[in-house]
Amino acid sequence: MGISGTEIGEVIRKRLEDFDAEIVSADVGKVMTVGDGIAQIYGLQGAMAGELLEFPRDVYGMALNLEQDMVRAVIMGPYEHIQEGDEVRTTGRIVEVPVGKQLVGRVVNALGQPVDGKGAIKTEKTSPVEVIAPGVITRQPVDTPVQTGIKAIDAMIPIGRGQRELIIGDRQTGKTALLVDTIINQKGKDLICIYVAIGQNQASIARVAATLEEHGALSYTIIVAASASEPAPLIYLAPYSGCAMGEFFRDSGQDALCCYDDLTKHAWAYREMSLNLRRPPGREAYPGDVFYLHSRLLERAARMNKDHGGGSLTALPVIETQANDVSAYIPTNVISITDGQIFLETDLFNAGIRPAISVGISVSRVGNAAQIRPMSKVAGQMKLELAQYRELAAFTGIASDLDPATRRQLDRGQRLTELLKQDQYEPVHVGLQVAVIYAGTRGFLDKVPVNRIREWEQQFSRFVRSEHAGYLDTIEKDRKWDDATAAATEEMIEAFNRQFGVEGEQKQQKQEPEAEQPKAGQPKAEQPKAEQPKAEKEEAPPDKEEAQPEPGPEQEKKE
Repeated sequence: MGISGTEIGEVIRKRLEDFDAEIVSADVGKVMTVGDGIAQIYGLQGAMAGELLEFPRDVYGMALNLEQDMVRAVIMGPYEHIQEGDEVRTTGRIVEVPVGKQLVGRVVNALGQPVDGKGAIKTEKTSPVEVIAPGVITRQPVDTPVQTGIKAIDAMIPIGRGQRELIIGDRQTGKTALLVDTIINQKGKDLICIYVAIGQNQASIARVAATLEEHGALSYTIIVAASASEPAPLIYLAPYSGCAMGEFFRDSGQDALCCYDDLTKHAWAYREMSLNLRRPPGREAYPGDVFYLHSRLLERAARMNKDHGGGSLTALPVIETQANDVSAYIPTNVISITDGQIFLETDLFNAGIRPAISVGISVSRVGNAAQIRPMSKVAGQMKLELAQYRELAAFTGIASDLDPATRRQLDRGQRLTELLKQDQYEPVHVGLQVAVIYAGTRGFLDKVPVNRIREWEQQFSRFVRSEHAGYLDTIEKDRKWDDATAAATEEMIEAFNRQFGVEGEQKQQKQEPEAEQPKAGQPKAEQPKAEQPKAEKEEAPPDKEEAQPEPGPEQEKKE
């Protein structure tokens, strides 16, 4: 049987009606030259700044220089196989990364791809890495603390949720340790942490991940890893990617903390890219927009008002200095952008004062607005006392005689310095911090030898946790400080001091009115035994004239 023309027409008509062709438009160009991770592309007339470009073999790039006849793009991946004449397509999308709760507990690269070997990550949303920072109207003042668990920071340089606090210092002074301790201390505090490793070696990144996992902190942390072996564009993108991941939680009404370790290497990567892109170099060969590089990143940290979710994103950038030079180009840029800085000194670190925080030039511009009331009441004058002590301590080597008031100030400063020392990966509960600092600033430790302050603190910590656990909850949750709380704190400290044996030393020193003068050698206070009270009383006048009169009287007795 033959098929009639009518039937053929019906079939064709039906096919045409059912035909649904998706129109795909793409701007296509060709590679002119490639080298040093930079491709010059001819023909991409409609490319956008920062647009994602598709190269052969699933390699992507980012358009940065939009020139009259061509586009210069950085290649985010291996570029050895890319050759002159290869086809390049625009995607119509700005560079973006996956965001969401599925990323928590994972280690990803600057593009949000997993690198921890735990399988693929399925997220529902993506976010551009470059986003305009929230405006002034959408923000609210910083008033909620980020408890770092580090006594020196929580007491004197408080950090608030939504703040940008710079950590600055030479290499090997404990900058990363501060970040890791802060992340570990957020356990159970409903704060999502993002740790961005910028230009570090892979062993260091693996060590941080292992430490966080060991302390149970990886369950609320995202690690964005851009190691030193990766191309400069990925190192450049890493902090923006981490910030975009944190903004997801901020815009969802949650609190997030983003640690950038460190922005010095980020600036180096941007300088390398800019020089390869033939951008005009400026001071120290950095491009002219290097300030904007960091300001547009750190301005995205904010505490939003209730109309915009009430979430927050806190930024802790790190800057590495050379020979403690905080007046260099990148350090001064970031200091002017942030809301304060924590300066770590090499000399303090080598002297065994860790964390090696320089009290004199470290500051938080938020002030005690980001402290709980008990801490602000207890530690109000502590920073001033420590700064004065370090100034006085510089003159003790040349001072022949010191008046009792100066000696007391030096002794108090020694004990406070010892009290603020802290082991790594051992954050301190805020309630315990309040009690310990109260003891140090109110004179309860004046009779404890300096070399026993750490021992006193360790035993006091066990004493409070075992016998006064309710006190810690009262300080952390109620956040009230009144006469009753102060009296309870004093009673608790005095009860422990009786166990520790401080009262015995107080009684012994009460028998010697002049014992305060040679207080610099406090361990010698144990030498006078109960058998020699008369001899000491007889020789009291020489004690006033000389700091160490013991050899003279002993020789007279022998004669």
